[in-house]
Amino acid sequence: SGSDGGPPVPAAPGRAQVFAAVVDTFLEKLVTAGSYQRFANCYRCFYRLQPEMTRSIYDQFVSQLQTSIKEEIQDVKDEGNLEVLFNSLDKMVEEAKDHKEPAWRPSGIPEEDVRSAMVPYLLKHRSYLQKVLKEKEEENRRVAESVLAGRDRIAELQQLIQARKLAWQ
Repeated sequence: SGSDGGPPVPAAPGRAQVFAAVVDTFLEKLVTAGSYQRFANCYRCFYRLQPEMTRSIYDQFVSQLQTSIKEEIQDVKDEGNLEVLFNSLDKMVEEAKDHKEPAWRPSGIPEEDVRSAMVPYLLKHRSYLQKVLKEKEEENRRVAESVLAGRDRIAELQQLIQARKLAWQ
């Protein structure tokens, strides 16, 4: 970028900007394809009688066509939440640049692909289950100690009751 003394590299345009540029180019090409000359040729008789009116009708037609296409595209962008999706896609691409390891690609052998995708997940799940098992075993050990301590206390109380009963008699 600009830290090495050279001119700063401009940021690549976002997907929303690219989409807008594509739409504008499409509209330009549409207007070019439907030029006034072609329009006048289609309505030659009318053009010969009323050239100014023909030009006015053409200008209104093209203007209305562009406006309605832009509105339709804006509706599609709004309904599909395209601005947000484009921005989040740009963000994902930007974040992915930091990853050094190559992205996963299928090998063409389904068994290996499934194994390569599933084994890390299953190993992670196994380690999670082992952790939960250790926690439960520790909890059970504490409960067992508590139960044994309770039994010892009951035995002590029974002996105490027996001793007092004998002393009372």
